[in-house]
Amino acid sequence: MGNITEYDMYLFGTGVHYDIYKKLGAHPQKVGKTSGVDFAVWAPNAAKVWVIGSFNDWDETEYEMERLEPNGIYELFIPKVKKGDYYKYLILTKDGKKLYKSDPYANYAELRPGTASRVADISKLKWSDDVWMKNRAETENIYEKPMNIYEVHPGSWKRHEGYTEDSGYYTYREMAVELAQYVKEMGYTHVELMGISEYPFDGSWGYQVTGYYAPTSRYGTPEDFAYMVNYLHKKKIGVILDWVPAHFPRDAHGLAEFDGTCLYEYADTRKGEHPDWGTKIFDYSKTEVKNFLLGSALMWVEQFHVDGLRVDAVASMLYLDYGKKDGQWVANKYGGNENLEAIELFKHLNTLICGRNNGVVMIAEESTAWPRVTGNVVDDGLNFSYKWNMGWMHDFLDYMKLDPYFRKDNHNKMTFAMSYNYSEKYILVLSHDEVVHLKCSMLNKMPGLGIDKYRNLMCGYAFMMGHPGKKLLFMGGEFAQLREWSEKRELDWELLDEPFHKNVQDFLKELNRIYLKYPAMYQWDDQPEGFEWINPNDSFRNIFSFVRHGKSGRNNLLFVINFSPMERADYRVGVPKKKKYTLILDSSDERFGGSGKERPAVYTAEKQECDGREFSFAYELEPYGVAVFKF
Repeated sequence: MGNITEYDMYLFGTGVHYDIYKKLGAHPQKVGKTSGVDFAVWAPNAAKVWVIGSFNDWDETEYEMERLEPNGIYELFIPKVKKGDYYKYLILTKDGKKLYKSDPYANYAELRPGTASRVADISKLKWSDDVWMKNRAETENIYEKPMNIYEVHPGSWKRHEGYTEDSGYYTYREMAVELAQYVKEMGYTHVELMGISEYPFDGSWGYQVTGYYAPTSRYGTPEDFAYMVNYLHKKKIGVILDWVPAHFPRDAHGLAEFDGTCLYEYADTRKGEHPDWGTKIFDYSKTEVKNFLLGSALMWVEQFHVDGLRVDAVASMLYLDYGKKDGQWVANKYGGNENLEAIELFKHLNTLICGRNNGVVMIAEESTAWPRVTGNVVDDGLNFSYKWNMGWMHDFLDYMKLDPYFRKDNHNKMTFAMSYNYSEKYILVLSHDEVVHLKCSMLNKMPGLGIDKYRNLMCGYAFMMGHPGKKLLFMGGEFAQLREWSEKRELDWELLDEPFHKNVQDFLKELNRIYLKYPAMYQWDDQPEGFEWINPNDSFRNIFSFVRHGKSGRNNLLFVINFSPMERADYRVGVPKKKKYTLILDSSDERFGGSGKERPAVYTAEKQECDGREFSFAYELEPYGVAVFKF
């Protein structure tokens, strides 16, 4: 009696076998008194399939698998195979070719450049994060919770001394301790990890996946990865993974033409290939392919306790003509450019993940104006929890790169995002994509020389943290990394020995502390009641002032940010109420490399019209000055 039942095959055939990863793949088990591993693979168009591995010296004839109908799943129990053993499937195609494939459902892979799968058992992972998981499940409204994400590429965050281009990595267990300590110290709520699903080429950063069910072996075993998630949870840090259902690479051992036919990808190259990326596109019309992707997402969330998935390249899935010229794509049945099958997959995926796992978030990296990405499926929305606000990011960076003299003519780039802020649930992002490929580091995008660059960057971070929307910053940005990011080396941590870099880090740490301390910073991100412009039109002076309101009506925050090198000794700001305003963040503090000039801690509004308001107070605003007041 095999592991795969008729009911398993029925569910898989209809695309709703949500625990499919517990059946397909390689699973240690006992048959009678004999220990071994049950292997199962979907290869409906194969002529024959064998399991070959380190346990039989890769003999190509010893272990032929049995074909199960009607799905074309092949299965075989092999005695005495154990955890850690290497294996592949040898597939004989109908035209007589031999294909040597790694296991699409493997939970562990040989370290690259090797391409074999390895036997693992993720059914016995050890967890002690009950408190975190219970709190997550009981979350009433994710949108009223703080979310401040530190985006991390594990292989280049830190490396061991004496590392080479592809060695010296921290293990998952080592990273757990150091990353948790740093993230807690900095005041982030979540880490988003790049490149966890197994992938062959370091230079793809993990966005060309071959192992959708396997944590990459670069940093250890599946048990090690689970240890890291568990450890971060115990330190009250959420874990988000990048997940890539948009495309996969052509590598011979991977999913491409898996059983000699286009099994996982669309057969028509106009639908099945990305010309720009040289990758294959999943065939979202096949129930078994959809099931493969749904099962992968569920496994990360339910088996590895991950708190959210950031879905990469959503736009490339939604549009049939994405990155394609005329003649390179096929319209849908209505003549449009929407991929109806991908749309259905997103609705199914997001409803399923969030419906079964309260408190888990699904995040779309979607770069167009596709409507209702975070809308409910009842209203024909895609049901994502959040969408990356790419429009805000591009406008913000365009403004920040400008010499202050030219900013007055681009003032609207900083205010425009509020005109559509309530159309979706947004995360403001300054991600890895913005600090590579000659785009410069965050610091070197800034105009000016010397300290002006650092002061500019601090103004930008203050604006981002005050603006509605959850937050994401890529590693290195928090201490003004000078060089562009490269996956080949660790961050330049030695910069923290230099005052300006430490000033930026301390300033961001203080912004993060304020973000966590005051619910006005996050409670009403998606509600008009949460934000109020004081003066969005002070373009000549490059100054922005606004208020963030909390539900309680107390501890509201007034932001005043001067994006010019001009001092405004006579600056006056209009305020909503005649109250006392307590200065809680002052960029002129010596900790942040400021002048250290002493100022009053409390300002009382007086009856004097300013910014169209009855009450106001005066504050000496320094060049590139940032001031945050509590009232």
